[in-house]
Amino acid sequence: MTRLIITTIFRWLATGFFLVAGAMHFVIPDFYQAMMPPFIPFQDFFIVITGIAEMAGAIGIQLPKYRRLAGLLMIVMLVAIFPANIYVAWSQPVLPNVAYSSGAMWWRLLLQPVFIAWIWSVSVMKTDTPGQNSLVNR
Repeated sequence: MTRLIITTIFRWLATGFFLVAGAMHFVIPDFYQAMMPPFIPFQDFFIVITGIAEMAGAIGIQLPKYRRLAGLLMIVMLVAIFPANIYVAWSQPVLPNVAYSSGAMWWRLLLQPVFIAWIWSVSVMKTDTPGQNSLVNR
């Protein structure tokens, strides 16, 4: 398999993953509300915005013209939500309808760099796609 085919497969997997993850912000908002650190204002607003951002990014990485920009913005979002992941691991809040071990959320922290690398590799990193180096392809 060529690198382009592998990248395309992983890009579609990322799109599916982030479309579902983004949609879940609207399906089970109470789950995301429980994960929000108390110091963050306008929590409902940020739950909606991050859901929209995940879905928009998932679609954006499929559009060659916007792939790099969408990927970079998704990485910024993943970095921005990392404090909430730290909060969940540290405080172990009760998450509605979810039973988890105390160590599970600490392991979850390790997934954030994996997600960032995944998005980087399928949208930002240079591939065999012509024009991939520009921020927004013309």
